[in-house]
Amino acid sequence: MNNTIGRVISYCYSYHFMSIEKIDFAKSGGLVPVIVQDQINKDVLMLAYANREALELTIKTGKAWFWSRSRNKLWMKGEESGNIQYVQRILYDCDSDALLYIVRSNGAACHTGNRTCFHNELKS
Repeated sequence: MNNTIGRVISYCYSYHFMSIEKIDFAKSGGLVPVIVQDQINKDVLMLAYANREALELTIKTGKAWFWSRSRNKLWMKGEESGNIQYVQRILYDCDSDALLYIVRSNGAACHTGNRTCFHNELKS
């Protein structure tokens, strides 16, 4: 596990360090959106949500944990599919109410089997 992840939420775009206490979970009813990006090719893999417990588990284990809004439960990415996402860095936005997980991924991110959940294009 990356020791930096174990200690702090790291690297805002201006490289400020911040503790988990500063993440604004209250703004959206206890959840923050999490964008997941591939460390190597920079593809956006998925969008999910995390509550405080999911973020704490992510920091503790180095694996991506989320809160399922449809199932009302915590889940670790890959717990059923085996497509685990290993979190290398966690960035937060300027309002401290959204996260970006930079991950090493070992398979499809989407439940459809696609590498990314963003495989559909909206046309006019």
